[in-house]
Amino acid sequence: MQVSTANNVKVYNLSVGKSLPEWISDRKKRALLKEDIDLRRRIELIQDFSMPTASTDIQVTADGQYIIAAGVYKPRVRCYDVNQLSMKFERCLDAEVVRFTTLSEDYSKFVLLLSDRHLEFHAQYGFYYRTRIPRFGRDLAYHYPSCDLYITSCCPEIYRLNLEQGRFLNTITTGASACNVCEFNPEHQLLAVGTAEGSVECWDPRSHTRAGEMSLSAAGVDFSDVEGFFPSITALKYKGALNLAVGTATGQVLLYDLRSLRPRLVKDHHYGLAVHSIDFQKGEGLVLSSDSRSLRIWQESDGSPFTTVEPDHDINRLCYLPRTGLIFMATEDTRMLTYYIPSLGPAPRWCSFLDSLTEELEETPEPTVYEDYKFVTGKDLEELNLSHLVGTNLLRAYMHGYFMDIRLYHKAKSIAQPFAYEQYRKEKIQKKMEEAKANRARRKKLPTVNRQLAERLLGESKHESEAIVSNPLGDDRFAAMFTNPEFQVDEESEEFQLLHPVLSRQEKRRSRKTRERAELQLQQQEVYQEEEPEGRPSEDESSSSEDEGVWRRARRTGNSRPTEEERGQRAVGELQMRTPSRLTLVPPQSTRASLGQRLERGEAATATPPVQRGATYGSREVTFTVKQSEAENKRARQLQEHRAERRKLRRSASSILPRTKTLPVFWKGRRIK
Repeated sequence: MQVSTANNVKVYNLSVGKSLPEWISDRKKRALLKEDIDLRRRIELIQDFSMPTASTDIQVTADGQYIIAAGVYKPRVRCYDVNQLSMKFERCLDAEVVRFTTLSEDYSKFVLLLSDRHLEFHAQYGFYYRTRIPRFGRDLAYHYPSCDLYITSCCPEIYRLNLEQGRFLNTITTGASACNVCEFNPEHQLLAVGTAEGSVECWDPRSHTRAGEMSLSAAGVDFSDVEGFFPSITALKYKGALNLAVGTATGQVLLYDLRSLRPRLVKDHHYGLAVHSIDFQKGEGLVLSSDSRSLRIWQESDGSPFTTVEPDHDINRLCYLPRTGLIFMATEDTRMLTYYIPSLGPAPRWCSFLDSLTEELEETPEPTVYEDYKFVTGKDLEELNLSHLVGTNLLRAYMHGYFMDIRLYHKAKSIAQPFAYEQYRKEKIQKKMEEAKANRARRKKLPTVNRQLAERLLGESKHESEAIVSNPLGDDRFAAMFTNPEFQVDEESEEFQLLHPVLSRQEKRRSRKTRERAELQLQQQEVYQEEEPEGRPSEDESSSSEDEGVWRRARRTGNSRPTEEERGQRAVGELQMRTPSRLTLVPPQSTRASLGQRLERGEAATATPPVQRGATYGSREVTFTVKQSEAENKRARQLQEHRAERRKLRRSASSILPRTKTLPVFWKGRRIK
């Protein structure tokens, strides 16, 4: 999807992106979709919404459920179902389609005006009938009340074909040399015919008489660019019962009131190209007029521009979906373009996802970037010694600076700043060094104010950079919360505990565990540092009985699970460290000899060196004894006696179980067992 902005109106091009050729296989298409990311990201609103070479005309049926398009080459017509967002059918023709119109509200009946002077009628199942007209046709219109089909041609006559009787009726003769376009008013069924002489003739289909004529000569418009002739009429469009828009071959659009011969507004495209399509947006009072180069959307009241769409290829026909912001274009390209303008209206129901998609794009705006130009300010021009170029065509003024060609910018910078590359190289090296330093392990320095809050926030965060550690919230507006003592959170206050009851309990549990862990480590260090005489019980061992008593009393009172503090004290009480007499100490010089040499000297059997306390290479023994209470010992003895008694009283079940009957064994016809 490509977004462009003209006059602060966003236009979304839904047809931009790469396209896949039709001649490749489905397997190749799937492989290309996997490899190319641009193909996967494109938005294909309607599947196969294209023509082999170019599209000449496109229309939407009256019920808004089908899109019918004509194109070349080979000449064909395609119908698309918007509910399925895919092509419904395709029919090839013998000649190119000049114009076509639908005879019903859906695709079941439509007629094609071909370039070989033929009219082809198609039904729902396919081709129905084909007839020929005397002259080459240019446009056609269907009159629903009388079932008459009017065809304008390169002659003064307008041919009438009655579809109910199936025959041609009397022609209508105009005062012009050729008739280009025709249009019926949906309110009073007045037929407007645009001629090659620059006049619009209005005919009454009931009496087949001319009701009036509006000529460009009476419009008061200067057509001096046309040598002696008024431009021909190339487009007509009614709005309501009295308003008529007229497009000319020189790029002007005239808005008429049928009660006046002079137009109330003239809009010029300034391209000098014929206007071939005109439509109205009734909600905002806008007019959509298109020539082969651009689509102009402007205000009906004063002609002020609303926005402009200029595709890369020539436009052959414009189709606006009423009461929506969707526009289709038949162009001189394989794709039929689709544009969505939210300012014109919402997306249709069958593609309502466009509204949410465009809203997401508006939330993340992307700056406009020009790849071939460089934006420079006045200061940059002074540094590059290019101030003398201001006012020339090499600099294009934009906002507070200028756009200049990127090649000129690089050349001027290499001359004015020859050592710019060395500076760039130093900056890149410094950046790499800073990135390498960031990967090193650093000690976290928590703030002094609200330390517990910072620790909790860092525990939830995945990134722990130096800036985040000093300010865990990551916002400079709240940096004083961790530096100013006035913002210290009193977690012991009643208000804090009422607002954060769960958090208060978690903090208490965390602080208690931290305190118990510190006390346990301190006690273990004291145990390791003490030097106790051999054979004498330690103070921890003597106090273990008291701890056991406290633990048993807690179990009797109903608290079967001891607390962390009691469990730590009990474990410390049972941890004993002594230096037994049987532990021998091998001198370090003897450990360098081999085992055979030590056995010859008899060191392994006879050497009993004295025990050295406080040596750095051992002579310590640590034991951990799991003590059991008297009740547990009594319970174990009872279980042992019970098992012994059960073994004495146990009777075998072999007498009551069924015995398996052994089958006789025969060998060489004799029974041996």
